[in-house]
Amino acid sequence: MEESESASDKPRPWQSYHTVYTNAKAGMDGVDKEKVQRVVYEMSKGSKYFENEERKEALIRQKIEHMRARAAKLSAADLSHYQKVADKRILELDSTRDLSRIWLHVDMDAFYAAVETLSNPSLKGKPMAVGSMSMISTANYEARKFGVRAAMPGFIARELCPDLIFAPTDFKKYTYYSDLTRKVFWDYDPNFMAASLDEAYLDITKVCEERSITGAEIAEELRSRVHEETGLTCSVGVAPNRLLAKVCSDINKPNGQFVLPNDRMAVMTFISSLPIRKIGGIGKVTENILKGVFGISTCEEMLQKGSFLCALFSHSSSDFFLSVGLGLGGTDTPEARFRKSISSERTFSATEDAALLYQKLADIAEMLSADMQKEGLSGRTLTLKLKTASFEVRTRAVTLQKYISSSDDILKHASNLLKAELPISLRLIGLRVSHFNEDKGGVPGDPTQKTLTTFFKSGDASRRTGDDQRSLGSDLSDLHFISEKETAISLDNNETCHHEFGDPFERKHLSDIDDKNCISSINACEMEKIDELSSNKTAAMVNTADVKERTTKSPKRDLSRVSEDDSSVQREPEDSNPDRLNKEPSTSGNEEFFSLNQMEMLFWVDDYKCSLCGAELPSSFVEERQEHSDFHLAERLQEEES
Repeated sequence: MEESESASDKPRPWQSYHTVYTNAKAGMDGVDKEKVQRVVYEMSKGSKYFENEERKEALIRQKIEHMRARAAKLSAADLSHYQKVADKRILELDSTRDLSRIWLHVDMDAFYAAVETLSNPSLKGKPMAVGSMSMISTANYEARKFGVRAAMPGFIARELCPDLIFAPTDFKKYTYYSDLTRKVFWDYDPNFMAASLDEAYLDITKVCEERSITGAEIAEELRSRVHEETGLTCSVGVAPNRLLAKVCSDINKPNGQFVLPNDRMAVMTFISSLPIRKIGGIGKVTENILKGVFGISTCEEMLQKGSFLCALFSHSSSDFFLSVGLGLGGTDTPEARFRKSISSERTFSATEDAALLYQKLADIAEMLSADMQKEGLSGRTLTLKLKTASFEVRTRAVTLQKYISSSDDILKHASNLLKAELPISLRLIGLRVSHFNEDKGGVPGDPTQKTLTTFFKSGDASRRTGDDQRSLGSDLSDLHFISEKETAISLDNNETCHHEFGDPFERKHLSDIDDKNCISSINACEMEKIDELSSNKTAAMVNTADVKERTTKSPKRDLSRVSEDDSSVQREPEDSNPDRLNKEPSTSGNEEFFSLNQMEMLFWVDDYKCSLCGAELPSSFVEERQEHSDFHLAERLQEEES
């Protein structure tokens, strides 16, 4: 008895160790979560990944404590005022509810694994995963019963499931089957929105009216046709908007469907007990903040705690949370956006072998060039993304005088960028090309479009102060901790873009890792991040990140050495090593570094509050302040153009 009690009292550090690997997916409902946590903890302990996760967890805890302190300062009068604000906003949002559309979200079941099983029937009924011992892209439902899931290192998956079978990735095969499914989708909605290779959103309102059938019947028919055409199964959700349709498609996986009627009462009943983590846009960090600070675990509680949300979050953030509590989502078909960049990246076992790194770079350049030529694209800005063995992410970018698309040209300039970083141990390399000579529609770029260089050369550093209620785009003011999706400010085009994969229409804020993004060719926006140095209370100067600012003699092209957050799994804090920050770049003679110290961006009142928007960020939040400054910079560029 005493032994049992002592065993139960024994510290279990893994219980507080939450990573993306411990999140439940479809088919993992009966998994022993504590066992998965323990295995992940024990096999990660002491690794660079473990250290990075601990650093992020500490940052999350710090943010929770900061938010709690702010909440504790609210008086009864404050809460009464913000309750009125919340009640009014809830009525306004509810009045926008559109129940006239019928949206269908289709999600293929364990797509990569299902395709491999279709190609090799001997895998049927056996636990298998697509990927390798380094990383897996997806796992079939037999493997998920053991806790194996996408984005998990293969060696951890093998520990959870000793009989796990690995199948190498084959994107040509997956693309082929994806095209077959899309031909079926097109018959129901020619303007369907593909969110990834294996999921899409369809507006079936018109086809339901024309054929006088229900959404449930369309869902059944579509699932049957997909199986006939491909031999694969899919799950479908039908609802009044895209946000709810995506949630519904996950309810009866695999090979099932769920229909939510176009009725307000039905929607409110459905959303009331729904865990907040089920919502696209609420990931691990946001969930921890909402639970840890406000005790919010269900969507209904968003409305109940509306006063706190309106008091402590920006207008756009509180609107998002209140909309979730009301079950509101997108119903209109978003306008198509032209591609602003194209990229490809690969993850591999960490290595510092220069020859191997150059070979990886050559392979990626070849794939990127093929994708560009397939779409008739050529670009002028080349960005190299590197993830080190310690999970630090660096980005190096060069803007050329001519447009390039061939693998030789891409590799030549990418090699120069990589050479400047050697020796280095890497586990991921990515390449991105942007600043196209013309967009996908064949329309030439706007010759009057300003770039960072031309903007700062103009010497116009005027900036008017924004009010406290200004929406901070991706909510850098207070939702900055929601950093589980790649979001980049496109400085050449002054707009925020997102991953091509996942739901690009619902995730106005942020989302969890997309299973398909672990090993994939993706779209991204041009990121040329500017770091803010906040040592002066009265004027913060911004500088290009990761280097000392300097100008070389030749102005022929711009080379920006910048750092960005990790977005292949989660955004991670950047390395603040002063040795790296002061590292002089290696150039070939014709690069020009542009200096941003001509612009007085903002200052921090009492070293705490942003002078432009009132956002409160302690001086210890270095990365947050850097990105906060970036947002104001992009916003200013937009105002200049308008």
